[in-house]
Amino acid sequence: MNSDKVYFKNREVAAYRLLDVLPIDSMKLEDWTVISSSYGGFEIAKIIAKTLNGKFDIMFSEKIYAPNNEECEIAVVTEHEEVLIHEELVKSFNISLDYIYAKSKQVFEESIVKKVNRFRHGERIEKLEDKNVLIVDEGINTGLTMMACIKTAINLKAKSISVATPILPTASIPTIESIADDLYFIKKLDHFVEIDFYYDSLEELSFEDIEKINKG
Repeated sequence: MNSDKVYFKNREVAAYRLLDVLPIDSMKLEDWTVISSSYGGFEIAKIIAKTLNGKFDIMFSEKIYAPNNEECEIAVVTEHEEVLIHEELVKSFNISLDYIYAKSKQVFEESIVKKVNRFRHGERIEKLEDKNVLIVDEGINTGLTMMACIKTAINLKAKSISVATPILPTASIPTIESIADDLYFIKKLDHFVEIDFYYDSLEELSFEDIEKINKG
């Protein structure tokens, strides 16, 4: 790993650096629900929510991959069955929408429902109507998962939706800013590799890890 490219020691450090770029004082004047869009963002969401005296949660989602290619992410389905499709890839690979929606339904029923049942006793993420929502992640790659979470929050009638992430590709910024009220980040990169490339320590987290962070 090229140490010149490491921007964050770990998730905790990234969270506190994000707090430096968030307008905390003005945000504290309102109530906030901080939502992680991935396992990796959950610890960051908890730290930020504590500073804002807000609630924190996670929006469960799963990636849908191209047929016969488990590295090519073509869509994301969230716990509210919002499906966001990478339209350019789907067209270039000539993948049918029927395949994507059938696969999304299968993944939702076989994976997401079980996680929601275990994490919130079957309750989907709380009603966000008229709530200020801050969606957080440890970093953004394609932006597909983040966009799916933003669109889910929109459909749940959130009052405002902001996004905070330590690092993201420059190319993702216009897309996120087009539908989010505010976007906060520490570092943007024209040539983005992988999120873990920019952290000194970024261990992969499991569902059990998320449960521990939630209870801790």
